[in-house]
Amino acid sequence: MKTSIFMLPTSKYTGLRILTKSLEYALQEEGLKVTTFHPIFDMEMSIEEIEKYLLNSRIKDYVEILLGKFYDKCQEYDFVIVSGLFRQGNDTHKLYPLNGVVSELNIELIKALSAKVIVVSYHGNKSLDDINGELDYAYRNLPQRIKTLGAIITKLNAPYDDDGHMSFSLAEEDASTIRRNNVSFEEIRELSVLRENELPLLGVIEWDKEKTYPRVIDIKNSLKLNVITTGKLDNRVHRVTMCSRRIENFIRDLAPNSLVITSADRSDILVTVCLAARNGLKIAGIILTAEEYLDKKVKQLCLDTAEEVGLVILTTKNRSVNTILKLANIDFMGIPADDKERIQGVKKVIVNSLDKEKILHAIRQGIPKQQVMSPPAFRYHLLKIARQTRKRIILPESYEPRTLLAAKNCYEQGIADCVLIGDRAKINKVAELNGFSLPKNIEIIQLDEAQKLKYLDTLMSLRKHKGLSESLAKEALKDPIIVATLMLYLGEVDGLVSGAEHTTADVLRPALQLIKTKPNVSLVSSVFFMCMPDEVIVFADCAVNQDPTAEQLVDIAIQSTESAKKFSIEPRVAMISYSTGSSGSGAQVEKVRTATELLKQKAPEILVDGPLQYDAAIIESVAKKKAPNSPVAGRATVLIFPDLNTGNTVYKAVQRSANVLSIGPVLQGINKPVNDLSRGATVDDITYTIAITAIQAI
Repeated sequence: MKTSIFMLPTSKYTGLRILTKSLEYALQEEGLKVTTFHPIFDMEMSIEEIEKYLLNSRIKDYVEILLGKFYDKCQEYDFVIVSGLFRQGNDTHKLYPLNGVVSELNIELIKALSAKVIVVSYHGNKSLDDINGELDYAYRNLPQRIKTLGAIITKLNAPYDDDGHMSFSLAEEDASTIRRNNVSFEEIRELSVLRENELPLLGVIEWDKEKTYPRVIDIKNSLKLNVITTGKLDNRVHRVTMCSRRIENFIRDLAPNSLVITSADRSDILVTVCLAARNGLKIAGIILTAEEYLDKKVKQLCLDTAEEVGLVILTTKNRSVNTILKLANIDFMGIPADDKERIQGVKKVIVNSLDKEKILHAIRQGIPKQQVMSPPAFRYHLLKIARQTRKRIILPESYEPRTLLAAKNCYEQGIADCVLIGDRAKINKVAELNGFSLPKNIEIIQLDEAQKLKYLDTLMSLRKHKGLSESLAKEALKDPIIVATLMLYLGEVDGLVSGAEHTTADVLRPALQLIKTKPNVSLVSSVFFMCMPDEVIVFADCAVNQDPTAEQLVDIAIQSTESAKKFSIEPRVAMISYSTGSSGSGAQVEKVRTATELLKQKAPEILVDGPLQYDAAIIESVAKKKAPNSPVAGRATVLIFPDLNTGNTVYKAVQRSANVLSIGPVLQGINKPVNDLSRGATVDDITYTIAITAIQAI
């Protein structure tokens, strides 16, 4: 599983884009295979399409689409640095409409990617208490199980104006309005949020004026200026001088790397700048305002000199005051994507300011030895594998609306080729009455006499040892579940899903009678894949075995472990009881204790512990108190319940109270894939059960 590093900004202005690229570069220098991912700009979707998901309470749907792009783009890399989102202050920014969902989306992404978090804040005009509060708020609002690698502070002592906005001016005249703090690295290190929590300081990046100087072309593009010479547009502008003074005063203040702004009718200034450039003074360029007043003869005279020395002359119809005001509103904090020199310079400053040794240590410490599969990642992988196999799954409850809609979804998304049994017109009518239509190519089987005879012969052959008569067999074939089970037995389909309208016994009985169990399997059991907020946990047995013996609990645990592995969940088995360790007594506790010891003997490769209470099995803080030496407690991924009463009650309580998606019951131990549905199953439940059945058929 890839390691995702999520850069979580506390606000805008952190310089997140360049920081992310710099961290990528720093890790690449250490020989790591690293790339970056942006949850909006790497999606190959228009902002309008993205808004349809994010602004209509479909964040989780968007995250699952994102996972597909994420894995496609990043499959060759070991580490992926993900840019977090932040609220935009400018209502004209294309991401401004997403402000209301930014925090929720960040959290959902962190959970879906099982990402390790670096919290990023900036200094500028903020007090130390402000920074401490921002970091503390971000840290405490992360889900409990999320691992934080540390914090990075950017733009230490960056300048700001009288209104408190981070800003700097190229105009010397504005210098008096710019402020700068004088905070030391040591003061940042002493922030209480860093000292008192698991939030090490990974870097402090001081603002560097040298890395903020724009190019002439940046100003030209921002102000939409005209270029009348082919000078060096990549010249750096260190200061802007607006000239309306006497020539002798102007000459005294003319400095290297200046951009001069003057009216086009000031021929004396233009000639002076050209002569200064010719004499070796490095002038960034000159902007001539009110261009209609430029004298043609002076223009020609100066153009020749300017071309000779590479001086950039730009013009605009605007007046000087308007031009300087527009220039003051340009945000030079951002770096144009094509300014490679400045990007490299800033990256170098950032890389040198990061504590690479501490970052590498945090990353390695943050990679859990025991991986966690997030629910979105689990669902994504389910559908991806199912699409690759494209199995034929029969759905005998073909007049049930939820089942039909799930079949439609599976067909349209390429998850499986669903097969329906019944009258086509009646099936289509059910769909129509429920507000949708089935794809024309979806397979609907209406049995003819030849097929009925074939299935009759097969059923009587399989049940002849039970003395099944022809009349009883014909009656049995009126049940579509029995017909579907026979089709599965004959290999005409790859799997069967039913139960939205039938009991578990109705689904399981034909499977046991006709398909039978796998060799050396003593019983059939079931699992639910519980998509909890942060991870997927396997519950067993919650649907089939009422009161299993200790030996049967061992078989259920082994089957459930194999199911977990098949679906990329690292199995850590907790044998559940009402007491933990040796704290309790009684027949039920002893059964679980015996089952745990038998499992260790029968399958020593399985990581197991028990008896464990439910909270001790999955909550680390509880596990540290109740079972501090347990290899499983606090991070169990497979929970084996002592009986059906306990398992079914817990599964339904968790499903309903926590509003989690539960996929199952998935049956284990049958020769071919047969899966039961809860009668309260949603369309999503059915869709994912079909996907699981397809994967079982591989």
